[in-house]
Amino acid sequence: MAHPLARPLDLPCGSTLNNRLAKSAMSEGLADASNHSTSRLEVLYRRWADSGAGLLLTGNIQVDRWHLERPNNIVIDDDSGRTQLTRLAAAGKSGGAHFWAQLSHTGRQVSSHINAAPLSPSDVEIDIIREAGFSFAKPSPMSESEIGHAIEQFAFAAREVKRAGFTGLSLHAAHGYLISQFLSPLTNHRTDSWGGSLESRARFMFDVIAAVRGAVGSHFPVGIKLNTSDFLRGGFTNAECVELVKLLNGTGLDLLELSGGTLEQPKVVGVTLKDEGEDGRRASTAAREAYFVELAGAVREVARMPVMVTGGFRSVAGMVEALDGGDLDVVGLGRPLIADPEAPRRVLAGEIGTLLSPEAALSAFHVLAWNNMQIERLADGLDPDLSLSGEAALAAFAELEGKNMAALLEHRDRRAA
Repeated sequence: MAHPLARPLDLPCGSTLNNRLAKSAMSEGLADASNHSTSRLEVLYRRWADSGAGLLLTGNIQVDRWHLERPNNIVIDDDSGRTQLTRLAAAGKSGGAHFWAQLSHTGRQVSSHINAAPLSPSDVEIDIIREAGFSFAKPSPMSESEIGHAIEQFAFAAREVKRAGFTGLSLHAAHGYLISQFLSPLTNHRTDSWGGSLESRARFMFDVIAAVRGAVGSHFPVGIKLNTSDFLRGGFTNAECVELVKLLNGTGLDLLELSGGTLEQPKVVGVTLKDEGEDGRRASTAAREAYFVELAGAVREVARMPVMVTGGFRSVAGMVEALDGGDLDVVGLGRPLIADPEAPRRVLAGEIGTLLSPEAALSAFHVLAWNNMQIERLADGLDPDLSLSGEAALAAFAELEGKNMAALLEHRDRRAA
């Protein structure tokens, strides 16, 4: 009898995923100073192409070079990186899986070293511990023309990833990035037609979806990543997510990925820094391993497109329970595919019942650095080093990101000269 997670999934556009396991989006930071793809990214995605997952999602591909999550993000806001992007698409498809580009715009969530005048729906600063090494400038509220330009940037990038050979794309509307900023009452204080009610706060998202669908046509898979909740008092809630998905049912989306949290409340890595508001975990459900599956079920009940849930899955039994229980259609796996790049294949073959979770032995403040330094190893064609300490990873990552930031800023200065 076939493994439950091995069942194919037909998408509304007519495409089919080979199975129910997906490599979720994780930041790679492996582009060059021109923000183009590199041979190291190709090595990384050839490795994951052979993982056994039916779907691979890239990390953030930015639609605006002045709004980067990290200095070495890929950017698509002109045609200068077409050749490199085409090679990356071929690498990610080499094992027969779907390979989708995740398109994003950071809005206010960009380092002040990269952009001292970021754009956002409103002029609300990020409330985060400054001692953590982050530096963010106060954003400027977007004008009508700037909103229209951002929508066209998403559409342009969508055309480019289809042209490059990706088999689909996903729009990042979660984790406090620009679309998420429009959705949240905490970051969207607008009194015009782009703010106020949920429908008005969602207008930017719906216009982006319409522009992207117009750019790629009806048979190209388009997904979206949405927060089940911001997990912040006064922010975007699970109840609003349910109502929003009812509206999304008419937009022709092929996959709804559910996650949660923001940079201010990094629930995606299981960390709580602030009051979670009405969606805080109840004692009766806190034992479930996946961070967001307890809220995803209510969304799945109203969604008419397939639903993927990312965050916290480690046991195969937990994945099968969520699938059979109707909470999701696809299981998104992130960090387990860093520690064990062949994990999906081993799950489907029945070889393992639990995925590796080395982060359990790390400080919460070391997890990001540890995983990023393992991605560096994979991009060099090496296996992960599970003996790497959190302290050593943090020091190495800080040095690496410092060098990457300096290279980006130097490249910009040369171009401006």
